[in-house]
Amino acid sequence: MQPHRMTAHDWLLLGALSVLWGGSFLFYKVLATALPPLTTVLGRLSLAWLALWLGLRAAGAPVRIPRAEWHRFLLLAALNNVVPFSLYAWGETRVSSGTAAILNAMTPVFTLLVSALVLRTERLGGRALAAVACGFAGVAVLVGPSALLGDSLAGQAACLGAALSYGFGIPYGRRFAGLEPARMALGQLAAGTLLLLPLELAIDRPWTLASPGAAGWASLLGLALASTALAYLIFFRILARAGATNIALVTFLVPVSALLLGGLLLSERVTPQALAGMALIALALAAIDGRPLRGLTVLAGGRRTGRQGDEPAR
Repeated sequence: MQPHRMTAHDWLLLGALSVLWGGSFLFYKVLATALPPLTTVLGRLSLAWLALWLGLRAAGAPVRIPRAEWHRFLLLAALNNVVPFSLYAWGETRVSSGTAAILNAMTPVFTLLVSALVLRTERLGGRALAAVACGFAGVAVLVGPSALLGDSLAGQAACLGAALSYGFGIPYGRRFAGLEPARMALGQLAAGTLLLLPLELAIDRPWTLASPGAAGWASLLGLALASTALAYLIFFRILARAGATNIALVTFLVPVSALLLGGLLLSERVTPQALAGMALIALALAAIDGRPLRGLTVLAGGRRTGRQGDEPAR
């Protein structure tokens, strides 16, 4: 089945979504020195859940989660929210926001591997194997030999672990096909809040924490309201208008948005090593998605045809 054609409005929404999700890595970096990771993630989940719940109630949409679905939501929230969000929040205490975003782009590669090797729902063909190899080559270039001697390796491993968690969570999320997407998001955020609350109380003891300050509060609100609640609403709008295949293109754009935001607002340096790693991972994503490579093939074929047709008569 061919993907739906993207309109200019859809592309604008996709660009906005990439900025919102790319901004989450910026907010994590600011909060890395203001709040412990679990407190940051609990704030993100709980505030986003409250905002989404209020928004759905105001729109007259159903907000009740069926009791029989709660056990599934708890697993989905663990894989798609609690584990990856916590790993990114901790990882960015050791790596830049741009590096975290580039490693996040490995999510489709891990999803492919999990689907093929664990769930047995996909088949690893030649193009898929090339994509996996290219993705891991990009990670190797990004990590580099110097990281093996420093703390940044632990941060990079945490970010890869987050992407791997998404690799399990995305296929599992397909089991919720009969549930409205907005209610699925609401249930996921609520379950994530319930899972994380006892851990945060036991480990971080929030009553002992100092205030994160104005920048910290602004970043936490941005993370919860913009990068989570608003991003979910835009995500589901694009999903309804343009389909799942087109919305997957946001994976290409998020690292670019995060690198630009980190460079402009945090003065993070974008190294040639980071750009090379991002290029290899982007090539892996192109191989998985297929459309960029097909577009190049069509373009090359059109140029060959054009050159033949433009030759003067002899």
